[in-house]
Amino acid sequence: MPNVSSNDLPLSALKRGREVELVMEDFADRGKSLARLAATEDRRGYVVFVAGAVPGDRVRARVIKRKKGFAEARLLEVLEPSDLRVQPRCEYFESCGGCKWQHVEYPAQLAMKGEAAVSALARAGLDLGAADVRPPLGADPHDGSGGVYFYRNKMEFSFSAQRWLTDWEIASGEELDTSFALGLHVPGRFDKVLDLRACYLQSEWSERLVNGVRQWAKANGWRPWHAREHTGFLRILGVRTPAHTEDKMVNLVTSGWDEGRMAAFADFLRADFPEVTTLVNTVNDGPAQTSYGEAHVVFGPGTVRDKIGGYTYEIASNAFFQTNTVAAERLYAIAREMAHFKPTDVVYDLYCGAGTISLYVADAVQKVVGVELVEEAVENARASAVANGVTNCEFVAGDMLELFKPELIEAHGRPDVLILDPPRAGLHPKVTGQIAHLRPERIVYVSCNPQTQAMDLARLSEAAAYTVEAVQPVDMFPHTHHVESVVGLRLAE
Repeated sequence: MPNVSSNDLPLSALKRGREVELVMEDFADRGKSLARLAATEDRRGYVVFVAGAVPGDRVRARVIKRKKGFAEARLLEVLEPSDLRVQPRCEYFESCGGCKWQHVEYPAQLAMKGEAAVSALARAGLDLGAADVRPPLGADPHDGSGGVYFYRNKMEFSFSAQRWLTDWEIASGEELDTSFALGLHVPGRFDKVLDLRACYLQSEWSERLVNGVRQWAKANGWRPWHAREHTGFLRILGVRTPAHTEDKMVNLVTSGWDEGRMAAFADFLRADFPEVTTLVNTVNDGPAQTSYGEAHVVFGPGTVRDKIGGYTYEIASNAFFQTNTVAAERLYAIAREMAHFKPTDVVYDLYCGAGTISLYVADAVQKVVGVELVEEAVENARASAVANGVTNCEFVAGDMLELFKPELIEAHGRPDVLILDPPRAGLHPKVTGQIAHLRPERIVYVSCNPQTQAMDLARLSEAAAYTVEAVQPVDMFPHTHHVESVVGLRLAE
């Protein structure tokens, strides 16, 4: 971390609308850095958060919010840049919410993420004294597959009748069409979308597809979704590009089913993008801008395949599959190692998605039971088990809160090991209680949200005396604030 001087400002200088000069001292969450005010009796521990700033920067910023223990300020000018600052690769970086840290050198991003994952556990009161706390595992910047760019196998681009113009687009003086956009949402705006002509998250092929679909849809007069008026036909363009197969999926989300339009769109893809192996049309006629709804397979099998380890997985349009395949291989290897599997183990894989972890560990244990809410994902998991010749995996569809009860244990056996990979919100407290009651010998908790993971593990450790054996942060998503955390626990003797 660069050397910085203290910020000797009185609290009175932090009134809303005031401009202040700050030296940034540390990373904070979600693309922000913080400056600490010099400690005095009235401002001990007071911090100022500035989005877009980097530790070591000296900046000029305008205060936009002041609370009892902190303030927030908007970056106006970098007066002296930090040694950690680099030139962002993407021209949309300052407006787009996809990459919060592209202006920070990658080793510093990685160190920040590792510290965030471990400190969340410590703040929750978990004893890490005897644990194997490992350095964060990052992407290889020189690896074109799974590196710091073009690492995602799935992206969703939104259509919008309300295009957001960047500062440089406005300054160009060109007359731009603001009634049609295809890209990513501006942070904090459900209605405004950047019309992206380039994106470094998925693939160069994906970029060409997005630009081609935009041009074709506009030429054919197809109207994009208007988020405030709830009108328009085109809603989302979903693209899956698996890392280890040649399969490619397009999922066009529309506000209604139109067989003639889908036939025309299919003809366009076959002619201009013959690499597409399957086209799905998902109909979402509700107000929320999501890709969930009734799915129609227009051509192809309606699924794509990807590989992790020695297994091939079948993935539907809305099934969960780790969006960075190369990093997922590393993540699953860590989870398998932390579980200390025995050939006689019965393993429960809760929140199993398309069964990726379940199949990955199946050869090391007696039996795996995967539980998942999304029925389509469970169908994919069962199909993948059959395709891979795995006979010791069973998959159950349903809500975890309703399923994870004595009846499930009676049907499938008491687990020796639990693998947990829940959504960002973490475990429902009742599920934590059910786990504590079962007292499996070993638990591996994989999380994309270290804060909720830490709270869940603190409750679990208090209820059933689990100890933390190992902690491994993994960077699945370079240039974003997200980090995966893998924690291995063992029931205290």
